[in-house]
Amino acid sequence: MSDTPSSAAAAPGYYARHIFFCLNDRPNGENSCAHHGAQEAFDRCKAQVKAAGLAGPGKVRVNKAGCLDRCAAGPVAVVYPEGTWYSYVDASDVDEIVESHLKNGQIVERLLTPPELGR
Repeated sequence: MSDTPSSAAAAPGYYARHIFFCLNDRPNGENSCAHHGAQEAFDRCKAQVKAAGLAGPGKVRVNKAGCLDRCAAGPVAVVYPEGTWYSYVDASDVDEIVESHLKNGQIVERLLTPPELGR
């Protein structure tokens, strides 16, 4: 037996980064990301990633998500593999996440979701 990892364990992930936007809409009137422009932010991020040539295998994937259970901090998005949670307000925040984190690997400290904020 060899001490080298299997090819599956050593293989890189399909995407270098994966960002998930919570688009949950609570119909009972409870606060949710959909009430705070989450769909528009998702659409903008997806367009920005594509325009920058960052989309595709080995690069970045932008995905919709249901409830991420961080409603008190919403709207939220999370970037993997880092597990970095962002709370954003407007289009310029989304642009900054794309440029700084998704493109250049630099976390946008001012947009980090406070760790204690959950549902």
